[in-house]
Formats: sequence, structure tokens, C-alpha cells
Amino acid sequence: MPADLAVIGLGHLGLPLAQAATAAGIGTIGYDPDPDAAALSGADGPLSATELRRLLSAGFRTTTDPTALGRVRTAVLCAPTPLGTDRALDLSALADAARTLAAHLRPHTTVILESIAYPGTTEEFLRPLLEEGSGLTAGRDFHLACSPGRHDPGNRTHHYANTPKVIAGLTPACTEAAAAFYGRLTDKVVRARGPREAETTKLLETNYRHINIALMNEMAVFCHEIGVDLWDVIRCAETKPFGFQAFRPGPGVGGHAAPIDPNYRSPKGRSPGHPLRMVELAQEVNDRMPRYVIQRCATLLNEHGKSARGARILLLGVTYKPDIGDQAGSPSHEIASRLTELGAHLTYHDPYVPHWHVLGRPVPRADSLYEAAAAADLTVLLQPHRTYDLQGLAVKAQLLLDTRGATPSGAAHRL
Repeated sequence: MPADLAVIGLGHLGLPLAQAATAAGIGTIGYDPDPDAAALSGADGPLSATELRRLLSAGFRTTTDPTALGRVRTAVLCAPTPLGTDRALDLSALADAARTLAAHLRPHTTVILESIAYPGTTEEFLRPLLEEGSGLTAGRDFHLACSPGRHDPGNRTHHYANTPKVIAGLTPACTEAAAAFYGRLTDKVVRARGPREAETTKLLETNYRHINIALMNEMAVFCHEIGVDLWDVIRCAETKPFGFQAFRPGPGVGGHAAPIDPNYRSPKGRSPGHPLRMVELAQEVNDRMPRYVIQRCATLLNEHGKSARGARILLLGVTYKPDIGDQAGSPSHEIASRLTELGAHLTYHDPYVPHWHVLGRPVPRADSLYEAAAAADLTVLLQPHRTYDLQGLAVKAQLLLDTRGATPSGAAHRL
């Protein structure tokens, strides 16, 4: 199958796009300069081993050879843009991907940015790199657009085809070129006024999630202190047919889409916009949750005449969300690190994570889940995978802390 599409970056955005495009009959190649990524050897990637086999059998191929990028009609940039220690997006991988593509870009190609980025990235950061490296002019010689990724790993209801795709191009022709491409993959294409509006849509969606989870996390601490069952409060509140959407607390917030304040850094330096104070506060609240989980663990052990030092603690579910193997940003690492530093003896269980390292050392994996829960002084449910029989675990465990409110009411201590 001749390649019509190049997906640049084979991570949490690139592989689902390649999967959707291949399923739609579009000849697709995946480019990644990392040989391991190009070999699809990541154990905790966005696609299961079965999905990867189906993708390859359908004709999808990967390469580390950038010359392949010059033989496609559409190129989508899905390079990672993680938050750095300074809370700013690291655009270095995106810059490298853009320079590589520019060196092989040919006229009439449609280039689309899917990577998480600041408002203005398409026009002020990506465009100059592509034009300088190719000698072509965006909007005249090639189409340039952006369409922020909306993939939700493990979601059985909303997938690529039935999730609307927000798009915007540098010119009306660029917009329509992107619309023609995504129209083959999804049921609905939503045209934004311009690239900055499309980029800001992702900013709003991501920050909305983190701010609302932060509110629930604060409510969890408050309700525990006054003896109120927050999970029952949420159950009641979500019956309101307007003005309320239910979010739930947890041990922290993981995932690839971290909260973003463009004032930390924009493509042309510090943004002149008003600081997003709510985003900063939400991040502070959510960052405190692993420490709060440790505090609850220590308190529960103490109430049962035990100390965290020397305690046998079983952690259940170490991924960032249920029913996938992705550990990106999972609070389980900080929780495990702090428990280890307190002197606890840790084991873990996760059907999607066969091996797990914390502080550079392997954590023993429980072979028999029920036996491990019965032997542990404390079992902590961090992620309620569907394969877990939570009612049975609640019966077997000596002491169970449920950080997700997933166990039957009264069966465990809840966050």
C-alpha cells in the first residue's frame, strides 16, 4: 500500500492516528528518529500488542529514514512536548521533527500539528522552521494547519471516529485541506477561526479537567475531616440535570496532557496575557495528593497498631488511568517512593505492568492477588482496573484504602 500519510512521532498521539488512518484505508507510514519507538517496542504504549499486530498486518510501516517524508501528501506532527521542571512545554522534539520534515518537504503537501502546544505555536514557531528548512512558503506552496489531539486511551465509548476533530489552517485553503484529510477519519470536523483558537481549545480542555479534579481533591480532604461521605455527595450532585458535571478525586493526576499556563513560556517568550491563577492553584492542589495518600496510609496503619516502617503494603494499579498500561505522570511512583523512604516493604499488582521500578530498584510483583492482599498490612487501590474483583479484594484485605471510590460503600476506607 503506497504511503499517503506520514505520522511523525509514534507515541500517545501518533499511534492512535496511524491506527485510525490505516483503518480508513489510507496508506500510512510512521516516522520516529528513536529506533525503539520505530520498532514499536514500548511495553506501555497507547496500543496493545494485539492492536499493534493488526496495525502492521493492515499495511502500516515504521521507519527511521527521513527521506520517506518526502513521498507523502499529508504529514502530521505528533512529537512529544512534555512539561519540563520549569512547568514550561519542552518544544525541542517538535522543533527537531519540523526541521527533519522541512528538509524533505515538497510542494502541495499538507502539514498538520497535533502535538500539545501553546497558542501561537503553529504560526510563530512551526511555520518559520518549515519555511526556512524547505525554501517553501506556507499557505502558498504547502498547506499548514493544526488539529490538537483528543485521543482518550482506554475509552470504550469515545474513539477516533466518533470524537469531533477541531481544525484550523493558516489560510482558508489550508483549513479545507486539513478538513478533507480528517473527514476521512472522523464523523465530524469542527473548523476553528484560526490556528490560535484551535490551539487554545486544547489548552481550555486540559485545564478544565485539572481544575475540576483539583476541586474534587480539595473536597475529599475537607469531607474526610468533617466525616462526610464525598462519594455519596457526588452521587447526589450528579443527578442535577444542568450546571454540574461530575469529576472524582484520586491520588493525583496523570496522563500526557498536563495543565498549561502559557505565561510560563510562549513561542515568542513570556505571554503578555493575564496569568492563569486557577491553573497554578489546581496544579498545587493535585501535586499535594500523593502526600495526602501517604498521610492516610500512615494514619490507618497507626490506628491498627502498626507503623509505616516495616509495614507490608500492596499497591494495586500503577498506571495513570484504568485498563491501559501507560504510566505517564502516574502518582503511583511518588507514592511508592515516599512509602519506601518511610521504610515500608512494597509489592504491587497491575495486569498491564509486568515489571515496575521505583527509585531505580524493582518492586516485587504479587503473583497471587488475593494471597498478597491477605498478607499485606495495608492494600492501597490506586487504579480500579476492570479485571479487579473489588468486592472480593475488600473481603480478603486486612486493611484497604480505596483512593478512587470504586469499592462498594462501607467495604473499604475511602480517600
